[in-house]
Amino acid sequence: MESRLSTIVNYLCLPDRTGTAGQPAREQFADIQAAGYAVVINLARPTSTNALPDEREIVTGLGLEYVHIPVVWESPQPGDLDAFFAAMDQRRDKQVFVHCAMNMRVSAFMFLYRVMRQGVPIETARQDLLKIWEPDGVWKRFVDDALARHGG
Repeated sequence: MESRLSTIVNYLCLPDRTGTAGQPAREQFADIQAAGYAVVINLARPTSTNALPDEREIVTGLGLEYVHIPVVWESPQPGDLDAFFAAMDQRRDKQVFVHCAMNMRVSAFMFLYRVMRQGVPIETARQDLLKIWEPDGVWKRFVDDALARHGG
């Protein structure tokens, strides 16, 4: 099943039963469900690349929980990160699949979650982040500010 998930754009499997990716195609949500994921968290906006207007219905129709935290690409906010941390903390006993348009928002949020909530060493978490991209500009500032704010 892992090979089916690898066809999702920028798919990355992380420890602790977490998968991340860019926007799955409509039919790929069945693969996500078949792989054992119980929750889908979407950080993309409804206007993001390849967004599915009926994604909530697709996901919940498969019996999965759906959480939507739309993060503005040009302006991620500390409140977005807080909402994401709360969503992840509430579901820490479940297998969670987190996506956005290209797995860039998600990889930055997961890097911060792993470091600040799970105690993963920064360099270990950074290796997974760099498999997707190296945040720059507003995203570098967002990550750096979050680490500083949380004493990381």
